[in-house]
Amino acid sequence: QVQLVESGGGLVQPGGSLRVSCAASGFLLDYYAIGWFRQAPGKEREGVSCIRSKDSRTYYADSVKGRFTISMDNAKNTVYLQMNSLKPEDTAVYYCAAIKPFSGSYYGWDSTSSYDYWGQGTQVTVSS
Repeated sequence: QVQLVESGGGLVQPGGSLRVSCAASGFLLDYYAIGWFRQAPGKEREGVSCIRSKDSRTYYADSVKGRFTISMDNAKNTVYLQMNSLKPEDTAVYYCAAIKPFSGSYYGWDSTSSYDYWGQGTQVTVSS
């Protein structure tokens, strides 16, 4: 059974750091692309970052560039999102998602329609 499980969310003060994890089971991350999305109340889900397993290429939204870092540990079958210099506007539910190899429907790393599997999300709240 294919499953993605996020963890590591929580409450952090502005300027602080947090690392969220996405553990995959039922499949190996090799040749998959894993993306992080977030959704704040009343807003659409937006792409935050993505990493391609085959060449470790990474992508970031302009709003998080220089503050967030995505990484993949193939031995642990887990993807991480290190978030530094957090701002209140980073508050959202963070989701990880996976694109299958040779997927026939690819609309860009930041399009939800490109992704085949989704996790249940983890809440990140940035507040003093």
